Amino acid sequence: AYFALQVIYARRKYKVSPPETTGHPEFERIFRAHSGCVRGPLAHQDLAPLFPAGVAAVCGLLYLYTRFKYFQGYAVAAQGRLGPLYASARLLWLLLGLAVAGLLAHFLLPHSSTWTAALAWPRQLLGA
Repeated sequence: AYFALQVIYARRKYKVSPPETTGHPEFERIFRAHSGCVRGPLAHQDLAPLFPAGVAAVCGLLYLYTRFKYFQGYAVAAQGRLGPLYASARLLWLLLGLAVAGLLAHFLLPHSSTWTAALAWPRQLLGA
């Protein structure tokens, strides 16, 4: 909702009426930043049930924060989006890896205490 409101405010400020998507360069950056956040991967929502809630919550919050920083960086300059974009991609790869590990543990080794202990290290790192 925050990103959509920023587009609305930019439309008003730079007098760009819908459905136009071009106009003032600052409006175009804000519009593209919004589009990047809307179309960006949201895999953490689909993968979250596959690993511990604490890890999912922390990774999800970090992901949302990196998308917020992506939007802010892109709204100022196109190059400002790159750092947060790479950070959010790394978080998604982490989430995917945790999901695969959780699936493997569930289906292949459901009663293995060694495997469960190996998967518990992210919780130990996060202090859960």
